[in-house]
Amino acid sequence: MLYRKIEKYIEAHLLAKSNKVLIVDGARQIGKTFIIRHIGKKLFKNYIEINLLEDSLQEKLFEHTRSIEDFYLQISMFAGDKMQDKENTLIFLDEIQAYPHLLTLLKFLQQDGKFTYIASGSLLGVTLSKTTSIPMGSIEVKHMYPLDFEEFLFANGFNEFSINVLHHKFKQLESLDESTHRKVLDLFRKYLLVGGLPDAVNTYVAEKNITKVRTIQREIHEYYAMDASKYDDENRLKIRRIYDFIPSTLENKKKRIVIKDIEDKKGKRFSDYQDEFDYLINAGIALEVRAISTPTFPLIENSGKNLLKLYLNDVGILTGILYRNNIRAVLDDERSINLGTVYEAVVASELKAHGHNLFYYDNRNKGEVDYLVDDYELLSVVPIEVKSGKDYAVHSALNHFVKNEDYNIKRGYVLSNERIVRQEGKIVYLPIYYIMFFTQE
Repeated sequence: MLYRKIEKYIEAHLLAKSNKVLIVDGARQIGKTFIIRHIGKKLFKNYIEINLLEDSLQEKLFEHTRSIEDFYLQISMFAGDKMQDKENTLIFLDEIQAYPHLLTLLKFLQQDGKFTYIASGSLLGVTLSKTTSIPMGSIEVKHMYPLDFEEFLFANGFNEFSINVLHHKFKQLESLDESTHRKVLDLFRKYLLVGGLPDAVNTYVAEKNITKVRTIQREIHEYYAMDASKYDDENRLKIRRIYDFIPSTLENKKKRIVIKDIEDKKGKRFSDYQDEFDYLINAGIALEVRAISTPTFPLIENSGKNLLKLYLNDVGILTGILYRNNIRAVLDDERSINLGTVYEAVVASELKAHGHNLFYYDNRNKGEVDYLVDDYELLSVVPIEVKSGKDYAVHSALNHFVKNEDYNIKRGYVLSNERIVRQEGKIVYLPIYYIMFFTQE
């Protein structure tokens, strides 16, 4: 079974007997159902699982369920013998977005106190944005993502002790020895190929077969595209167009969305596609990186959505699109292959999974810095530059950025394949795999 860090969070919530119902949100095929089922069966004698999406397509038992009495009655038809008491009965409402009215009902089910509840949602962000009666104060939403690089290391034989050693090295700004560096960097490159979708990771670990891994990634990529576009009849073609457009956009120098290219129409504005962008982001299948021109803490106060970068939620899907079954493009240092896009994509997914909002610095005169994140401890902004080649020490925009006293920058980072950790002024050079420890506390 794959190690998932969210398991401890879910267990702690259920054992704490919180007065809020936990809803685990995230894109499909990232392991939400599996991990909740695993925990539910471990902690509760009576485990009841209801897939509401399946119900909405078949029996429709919960389509008109608006009261707690009707809810209990529906469950009792197939799980009446398991409906005991709150201490030993967990009811798991999977794919709750299929019935938005049940989000409201959760408040009253929790207050009634007969059983313990947990829910999951795909496209939940979309559902919540369209739900007028969200039971604020009665639910807690926890976002889940594909396996990050640290979880990928666990899947490939690392244990808690070895991860802690790496973490200590990172905190002390120490380099790994040559052999350990080669091993971790090799696994990082394989993570670029495999990504973090559980089916892809399990297949890689069991069979080491890139063809089978790519087949899984293609199927899920197509599934995401069909799934996102089918939920909005009016804008489905534009949603699908933008989603399919993301990989080619990332190959451009600026890597940001060019509005006129979406439908090849002049005169279109960012606002014409705002709903479509929000849809893909809320669905969890695209990650947004917003432009910042005045990089002061907190960044959210200075962001503008009219300059937007979108990344796919899984780096394995991206490398599958770009390189198909050719693993040498990623594993070897091919001079003809620029992995900058891939490195930026994996840093985006790592930062997002670790709790960061994503921004980048955009200045017409001074250039761009790949990522900016908030440092809540120092009340400052942290710039991050990502380099995939030998020229990792060349970064004029970052140099200008950290020297600007108005920005109050304490430290910036350059991530690359280089093993040696070193600091020059305010800039710290780190190996790319240390991104797994850039967590937002």
